[in-house]
Amino acid sequence: MVISTTKKKVSPTVSRKKQGTTIKSEQMIYDKENFKWMFIGLGVIILGFILMSGGSMPSPDVWDDSLIYSFRRITLAPIVIMIGLGIEVYAIFK
Repeated sequence: MVISTTKKKVSPTVSRKKQGTTIKSEQMIYDKENFKWMFIGLGVIILGFILMSGGSMPSPDVWDDSLIYSFRRITLAPIVIMIGLGIEVYAIFK
């Protein structure tokens, strides 16, 4: 058995840029307009939660149903939140 003592010269590997191929930059899924609609939808959702939140009773001894179960908290706020969620869906699928 003979062992060779001569060393082979190894050339470094060539990168793709040197071979002439260009690497394309990746395009983002959402553009500026999509993000604009997402932030609008988020603002509408936050507005709905603000409408749903409320103050307190004027007197701790008196319970007033009209303050808790008002049109603004029971009907308007959930509708505004649903509109905000609809805007979010539109922004995602646009």
